[in-house]
Amino acid sequence: MAEDIEFDRHFEPAHGEAVPVAENVLRVTVNNPGPFTFQGTNSYVIGRDTLAVIDPGPDDEAHLQALLAAIDGRPVSHIFVSHTHADHSPLTPRLKDATGATVMAEGPHRAARPLHIGEVNPLDASSDTAFAPDFRLADGEVVDTGEWAVEAIATPGHTANHMAFALNGTGILFSADHVMAWATSIVAPPDGAMADYIASLERLMQREDAIYLPGHGGPVMKPRSFVRALKTHRRLREAAILERLRKGDRTIAGMVREIYRDTDPRLHQAAGLSVLAHLEDLVARGAVETDGPPAIEGIYRPN
Repeated sequence: MAEDIEFDRHFEPAHGEAVPVAENVLRVTVNNPGPFTFQGTNSYVIGRDTLAVIDPGPDDEAHLQALLAAIDGRPVSHIFVSHTHADHSPLTPRLKDATGATVMAEGPHRAARPLHIGEVNPLDASSDTAFAPDFRLADGEVVDTGEWAVEAIATPGHTANHMAFALNGTGILFSADHVMAWATSIVAPPDGAMADYIASLERLMQREDAIYLPGHGGPVMKPRSFVRALKTHRRLREAAILERLRKGDRTIAGMVREIYRDTDPRLHQAAGLSVLAHLEDLVARGAVETDGPPAIEGIYRPN
């Protein structure tokens, strides 16, 4: 299948350095590159006199010291956490201890749906199940200190508790892992859900943000058109899955071999979970049938 979206993989992470990316916004990137983190996880420090940190990152001593250097002794009133994957939230308790900030997030880690009987969650190791915010943010809630105002925007899909954060009055949206310039977000059941992800994309398409600062990689400069392309990409992927079913493929493994033949083999397990997410949605919509609940080892047929 032809690529339907232009990704931007040009990014200089400057690991451990505070990089200005907008007025009173610094980016500090963790030195944790990998197939799922790209060049590393981005933390953001916002404000001038009283600060907030968005996504402290993994429990990494060097990154904690880099964040404290960027904070430079200024008070930190809030820590905002977009979601509870192990590369975004585990440093939160140590940063809270160092700054006294209030931790804000949608809530603790949870799956998008209950586990099926006998199902094992393959994502348990990547989830920060110990995370507990001081304050649970509601969708649309605004934290306003007088110096800056951050609006919480529920964007489930990548995880059930995923939130983006808008820096009101600036046109900046911190999109975390929901929208990134370098690659599509992983949507993997049971932690993620494709129907939720598509609905969250549609919600962002209604907004007028000027720039996204994501959890990995560089900025998304034309967010509305990019989000529209992401949605098209997912619909094309769905069409490819239906085409493989019509051609006789019945298993996720078989579909992954064909649809993701040009993808890094290290990502094939994640690709299989992405196909499962699409199939869950297609089964719910009546386009595909399977015996029992959709599962990674299931047998699928076009309806």
